[in-house]
Amino acid sequence: MAKVLVVEDEAELAGIIAEHLRSEGHLVALEGNGAKALERAGIESFDLLILDLMLPGLDGLEVARRLRRSSGATSATAPILMLTARAEETDRVLGFEVGADDYIVKPFSLREFLARVRAMLRRAKIIEEESRVAVLRFGRFELDSNARAVRIGEKLTDLTPREYELLLMLARHPGRTFTRDYLLERIWGAEYDGSDRVVDTTVVRLRRKLGIEGERVISVWGVGYRFDAG
Repeated sequence: MAKVLVVEDEAELAGIIAEHLRSEGHLVALEGNGAKALERAGIESFDLLILDLMLPGLDGLEVARRLRRSSGATSATAPILMLTARAEETDRVLGFEVGADDYIVKPFSLREFLARVRAMLRRAKIIEEESRVAVLRFGRFELDSNARAVRIGEKLTDLTPREYELLLMLARHPGRTFTRDYLLERIWGAEYDGSDRVVDTTVVRLRRKLGIEGERVISVWGVGYRFDAG
């Protein structure tokens, strides 16, 4: 059972989503306004957020961006499923860049929607369990999976959940080459149907944030990426 916040201004759709989530045993709260959703997430802890892109006041992109920077009751790493009527790839990439974990285009089947919710909650549970392992250290680079923190020397590096998960996947298996398809399935989920460019854009941002230590993320031409522990 998970506690889910549904942020959708179409009352009929919000009601249908809530009904089906409750049928799966989840606790559901509803908000139809971006600012009110942020306020509620700040005082209540939610395991998953269903977030419409087009909202009155603050749109879904800005809500996701602020949630990822928030220190409120809902964890900044809580998974976000974004709902939108816009299917363009650029819109999807924007959603991922501000911290959305998955993206589903309206109209959608409720079977697909629930499958994605289940997959996201499974991944969140796995990530939580994996975060209990020991700290990984490579020279000045330190990945503390208990605190979900990355440090270079004494400096804390601010990563989005996707960037963190990608780095953790690579760093846990230094020297192993991961294909883009594998990274997409493990981190973005098997249901993700966008371009594998999202892996490349995430790597670019990750390297930039890590500075010189970003050189540890090695491109394997025509295949994917590996982590250099040396």
